[in-house]
Amino acid sequence: MVQACEALSLPYNALQQTPSALFQPVISYRQGPITMSNSLPSVELIEPQQLANQLGEENLLIIDVCNPATYKQVHIPGAVHIAPGELVCGRPPATGMLPSLEHLQALFNRIGYQKDKHIVVYDDEGGGWAGRLIWTLDLIGHQKMSYLNGGLHAWLAAQLPLQKDPVTTKPSSVGVAIVNPAVRATAEEIMEELSRGDDSNITIWDARSPEEHAGTKQFATRAGHIPGAINFEWTRGMDHQHQYRILPDLSSVLANLGLGADKNIITHCQTHHRSGFTYMAGRILGYKKIRAYDGSWSEWGNRADTPVATITSATAE
Repeated sequence: MVQACEALSLPYNALQQTPSALFQPVISYRQGPITMSNSLPSVELIEPQQLANQLGEENLLIIDVCNPATYKQVHIPGAVHIAPGELVCGRPPATGMLPSLEHLQALFNRIGYQKDKHIVVYDDEGGGWAGRLIWTLDLIGHQKMSYLNGGLHAWLAAQLPLQKDPVTTKPSSVGVAIVNPAVRATAEEIMEELSRGDDSNITIWDARSPEEHAGTKQFATRAGHIPGAINFEWTRGMDHQHQYRILPDLSSVLANLGLGADKNIITHCQTHHRSGFTYMAGRILGYKKIRAYDGSWSEWGNRADTPVATITSATAE
């Protein structure tokens, strides 16, 4: 089921008619200059055995963001399920946009969300969808959350308890609001920063593949990257030898690329799925100035008014 989006979008066939009219500015929850909140809580890493020791605690809410078919087969005991598609609006062309507030309200009420819960999130792919959920929790101001390092892969490797039956919980009626809008970036904000040239205060972290970044692989009307963006593909931040845990030396790797904690980073991919991991990794590493662009390339590459660069051109169109 396609959910309502927080920004206007139209069907793909309209792209052939009036590209510049397809996108309207994203509805903003903020006024005035963009400032990052220093009140954002830390996002902690939790290892499988640590989580296993906490199973059954009243204040714990485990959220599984695995493929629905995987959840039906096996999941961590007590984990409630959010299908990845429930975290995005799903309407083309910018399918990864934030869903409407009404949709988020219904979603969090369904899983029994409470503001004082310790939420632990995990998925089955190394952290993309788990990170997307962490970003959503940041938007609504949740204060205590952790990521299961390595997700379901690490839990299975540790041979810890499993459950097959789906978990149902008593719905809640907690009001949900966007209280940290500054963790979300828009195309208009990025273009405004780019127009400042050398005085721009942002660093773009492109989490897509090198081919997408270069413009040799195309998934939108235009191919390439946001001018000046630094490409660090999301899976390079995972330890493939240890169940896709976050790379132990990721902090130094990113700093050497110009993506250190001192930068004002905006991360994106095609639909803010892969960049869910990069956003979460930054948060776990203690980055205070990291945002995510949920429109991502499915918006940027399908607009006619956004500057695009390729590796071969080295200049913006």
